[in-house]
Amino acid sequence: MDRYIKVPLTEDVTQELQAGDYVYITGFIYTARDAAHKRLYECIEKGERIPLNLENNVIYYLGPTPERTGQIIGSAGPTTSSRMDKYTPLLLEEGLKGMIGKGKRSPEVISSIIKNKSVYFAAVGGAGALLSKKIKYSKIVAYEDLGTEAIRELYVEDFPVIVIIDSQGNNLYETAVEDYLNTTK
Repeated sequence: MDRYIKVPLTEDVTQELQAGDYVYITGFIYTARDAAHKRLYECIEKGERIPLNLENNVIYYLGPTPERTGQIIGSAGPTTSSRMDKYTPLLLEEGLKGMIGKGKRSPEVISSIIKNKSVYFAAVGGAGALLSKKIKYSKIVAYEDLGTEAIRELYVEDFPVIVIIDSQGNNLYETAVEDYLNTTK
C-alpha cells in the first residue's frame, strides 16, 4: 500500500504502517552514520545534552557525497544499517521513531523497535542520485568535523522508502522470502 506521511512521526502513524508499505515522507529528517551515532550514544550515556531532539524524529543513515554547483546535496544513498545497531536501542529509548537505511537489523534492534513503537524503512541502495532530488534543503547541524558524516537536517518531499520492520516486528526481509518460497513450491 502507498502511504504519504509527514514527519515528525507519531505513534499513531508508526502503528498504522505495515512491513511492505511504500511510504513517501515529507518534512524534516536528520542524517547520521557510524561516527555521529557513536558521539550521540556517548553523550546520552554521560547524561549530556545531544545536539538534536530525537523525539518523534527520523534518522537517515547517510553520508552524502559533496554537492555539485547548483545542487543542495550530492548523491544521497543509504548506508548499511547494521553498522548503527550497537547504538540504535538507546536512541530509540530517547524517542527516535524512524530510521532509514538498507539491510538487516539485529534481534536487539528489532526488539527495541517493537518496544518503542518505531519503524525501520529502507531506501533503495544505488539510487543515491535520484534520492537526492527529493531533498529540498540540507544544513549541517552538528559534528561538522566529521565531514560527510556530520549530522545534517534535511527537508524532504515525497522521499520514497519501504517499511521493512514495522512497530509490531513484522520483517519484510523474512516475509518476502517466505512468500517467495511458498509461490515456488
